[in-house]
Amino acid sequence: MKKQDEHLIHLGKTVKEYRNKLNISQEKLAFICGFDRTYISLIERGQRNISFLNLLKLSKGLETNISELTKGMQI
Repeated sequence: MKKQDEHLIHLGKTVKEYRNKLNISQEKLAFICGFDRTYISLIERGQRNISFLNLLKLSKGLETNISELTKGMQI
């Protein structure tokens, strides 16, 4: 598996954990962030490489910051 793929999977798992902590659905998170629900699903499965600006929106929607979403990633 490529390192990039590992990073996307790690991010996806972390996003899902934060979303579950907030007890909100993918649909609700998508609405908060201005995304489509399928976009959230792709992120959580590590199948979408999102832009920095969308990462900012996502972290805000999850009531955290980018550093928390990327914590533990090995470059």
